[in-house]
Amino acid sequence: MKKRGFLLVTVCILIVSMLVGCGSGNGQVENQEQLNAEEEVENESILATTEENSTEANSEAEKIGGGTEGKTLVVYFSATGNTERVAKVIAETTGGELFELEPVTPYTNEDLKYNDDNSRVSQEYANESLRNVELVADTIDDWQNVEKIYLGYHVWWEIAAWPVNTFVEANDFAGKTVNPFCTSASSGLGESGKLLEELAGTGDWQEGMRFRSSDSDEDVIAWLESLEQ
Repeated sequence: MKKRGFLLVTVCILIVSMLVGCGSGNGQVENQEQLNAEEEVENESILATTEENSTEANSEAEKIGGGTEGKTLVVYFSATGNTERVAKVIAETTGGELFELEPVTPYTNEDLKYNDDNSRVSQEYANESLRNVELVADTIDDWQNVEKIYLGYHVWWEIAAWPVNTFVEANDFAGKTVNPFCTSASSGLGESGKLLEELAGTGDWQEGMRFRSSDSDEDVIAWLESLEQ
């Protein structure tokens, strides 16, 4: 009789232990499910924050570069460095991409002596057939994505330095806004922009701007701001 009682007590203890173990196991499962749910919510929150920050960054870029409709390109030919300086200010201010027009045969200081009838530029000016200057590159791969162009050059004998002609002739400016700018010691913009527009035959060409070597970066930025008014 005592043995039966002992066995009964033992069985009861085992049953209670099993029930307690199952309850603990279910609690662990529920706790794990809750942790998973909380982790998923946290991940979604992090993703939403990342997307929001990305959107804000894109918005700032759009303000600088002219929006998402197209890119800004700053094209320039600079034989002495003056035009390059202005081009870099424009690119930094607008978020535009720089594209330098480099002649296959660069102009030396001797070539640029316009007071010397035997210099390269003087010979090219006197003989228009010599003005077909070959460039290292006259097109860009994503030209179709360009919306706004700043085109910079020197003024030679009151016209745009002819290496620029090679670039203009090589591209279709349809659907693009072009803002010419030039640097010169004494000559103004003159008809240089208008002549380039006629050479291009397409595009929305603006009046343009002439900068002297003494003009500051702030003068360049002021011109850019005036274009947005």
